[in-house]
Amino acid sequence: MIENQTDTRNETLRHVAALMMNAARTAPKARGIDNLEIAMLTGDAIERLASKLKEMSAEPSRAFFARDAENILQSGAVVLVGSRYGVMGLNCGWCGFPTCAEKTGQAPLAPCAFNTNDLGIAVGSAVSVAADHRADCRVLYSGGVGALALDMLPGCRAALAIPVSATGKSPFFDRKPL
Repeated sequence: MIENQTDTRNETLRHVAALMMNAARTAPKARGIDNLEIAMLTGDAIERLASKLKEMSAEPSRAFFARDAENILQSGAVVLVGSRYGVMGLNCGWCGFPTCAEKTGQAPLAPCAFNTNDLGIAVGSAVSVAADHRADCRVLYSGGVGALALDMLPGCRAALAIPVSATGKSPFFDRKPL
């Protein structure tokens, strides 16, 4: 049997994306509290997300969402990493409030600094797996916003999307600025 890389590409990208999700899940988290939701999109789910981004690109300051939608359509899998918001009880003041209780009372919808920090560490772990497997990827704020709008990560308030590709040239490089 002879198998061409283009015939196995999507299966390989799903496997790499699964490993990326595992890396995000096992990344260090503040106080060991896991506020993350992690998912993989393939097939129709990728198309739904891209369609939502195209729709959202009509909003002010979001024209670049259309470009990012095209990048998502060029991927074989998209990894979503999102964070629910919950205070860590450290009273660190990084959120701008002296205590977690004051932040919760005055700004319950604002994130604890550690929620977004944990999200970033998890995404960094995930993209390192893509690099280790020579898969192209890019972290997209826009894809996270679209995923939240579609409720793809229930309970999350912040999310990032990581489209993954394996073609002769990365679709995520030399993108036209908007």
